[in-house]
Amino acid sequence: MELKGKTILILGGSGLVGRAVARKLLDFQPRRIVLVALYEDEVTEGSERLSAGAGETEICAEWGDVFVPTSVAKLVRSEMLSDPAHRKLVLGDILGEFNREVLERSFLFQLFDRYEPDAVVDCINTATAFAYQDVFHSSRSLLDAVRSGPVSREQVEEHILSIPMPQLIRHIQIMLECLRSFPTEAYVKIGTSGTGGMGLNIPYTHSEERPSRTLLTKSAVAGAHSLLLWLVARTPGAPATMEIKPTTAIAWRDIAYGPVRRKGEPVQKIDCPTPLDVGAAFDPDAGGWVDTGAVLESVWADCGENGQFAREEFETVTALRQMEFITPEEVAAYVVMELQGHPTGRDIMTALDAATAGPTYQAGILRAFAIDRLKDLEKRHGLHSVAFESLGPPRLTKALYEAAVLARLRRSVAELAESEAEALSAEAVALVGQDAELRSTIVSVGLPIIVPDGKVYRGEVVIIQLEGGDVEQAVARGWVDLRPENVGVWVERAKCVVQQAEGRGAGSDSGVEWGAMEPGDAIGPARFATWIFRNEEEGERFKR
Repeated sequence: MELKGKTILILGGSGLVGRAVARKLLDFQPRRIVLVALYEDEVTEGSERLSAGAGETEICAEWGDVFVPTSVAKLVRSEMLSDPAHRKLVLGDILGEFNREVLERSFLFQLFDRYEPDAVVDCINTATAFAYQDVFHSSRSLLDAVRSGPVSREQVEEHILSIPMPQLIRHIQIMLECLRSFPTEAYVKIGTSGTGGMGLNIPYTHSEERPSRTLLTKSAVAGAHSLLLWLVARTPGAPATMEIKPTTAIAWRDIAYGPVRRKGEPVQKIDCPTPLDVGAAFDPDAGGWVDTGAVLESVWADCGENGQFAREEFETVTALRQMEFITPEEVAAYVVMELQGHPTGRDIMTALDAATAGPTYQAGILRAFAIDRLKDLEKRHGLHSVAFESLGPPRLTKALYEAAVLARLRRSVAELAESEAEALSAEAVALVGQDAELRSTIVSVGLPIIVPDGKVYRGEVVIIQLEGGDVEQAVARGWVDLRPENVGVWVERAKCVVQQAEGRGAGSDSGVEWGAMEPGDAIGPARFATWIFRNEEEGERFKR
């Protein structure tokens, strides 16, 4: 894409890579760069630095947690967790049905709505953000609480909010809809391996374990994130989606002498003038150390999200055969080249496309033989094998059986298109009432059959239960519907198929849609279900 005159949204814009990407983008004169960070002070400082050399490019700064609703986005996590109303809101938005309300109150969506970015560079260390909520510590605390007495609702809710995968899944759902709802042309994620490119032998860890379970959770979340982004990249309407995954340490932002900070706060300088007895030194009431009133100062290399490294630390982690390192400017160069459409060979999505095994010519040839064999067995046993609800959700089974019923009543797509819904519905209801084998098969696999006047056939197992008395929602999700209104939907579908056939015209080249339905074709449930998924639900594969 052409970067000049465009709006670029940089998530994690105050971090090591985010700042490097922003500086690199200035060379291409975008109209606006929007820096988004978790904390106000860091994004303000970053935007001020960038503005000094921005020329005519507008620099905007936003701060808050992009993983939660706007109303709690500017709270620190402990404040959010301590408020029952806030916990209820966040839990509902993570675990509840994904709908328009959840999307629109998301802080991430509101950023997209405010700036309508042409491209997004996501430099947030998402895997760390979710993994280091530490589900293991939370689980141990909850189990200890269970053993010692009653567990409160607050404890359960706080634990649920430490589980990383539901948060990641909902984030991806929101991100996809943001990308599809606005004129975004490209999305680049800066991912992570979680271990700086080392394996399970990594000596840098955060507990007595090697490596820690929390660190492995980070790697697991990072891998899940990559595969979810791969699905985004295969979703119609999504922009070009890429992930650059550095598998080494990223360094550095600044080399200086000054206060040593941990999680943004200066480390207080403490002294212990007299050695303490080991047995007493770690008692709850132990003392003997003193606060000097100063802060710890030293020489360090600022490595962004990884913190400040002393010289010896930096020398160790970047040594040959340790993590080694890559500069943020190199990562930024990869990002900008990918945004411009110049393949770098460092995009995980492209690598997965190239390395995964997709559909094959052999399978395509064998498919015809398999279908012929299935048809032969159907003829031999005198039945029609439609659906067992093996694929789910029952929308597919519902569509296949509705089409199978109509195929018994109309010889072709054209005849269905010319039908009157009320009369065809009556015929379908009569057929199901008379044909015990058809009726029994449908209800046996778990789908009720709804007919006019509020009547329904059902079996012992019902996959989509009637909840809250909302019949129409249950029917839409997975009941066979033979009422005139739904039969009318099928008639309109058939009319659309006829119109598409008329619009295709004559032709016999390889670009013709050879598998398309024709007006004279018999009503094939599988072909009609495929047509519905492609034309009504955008459920179409476009990568192979």
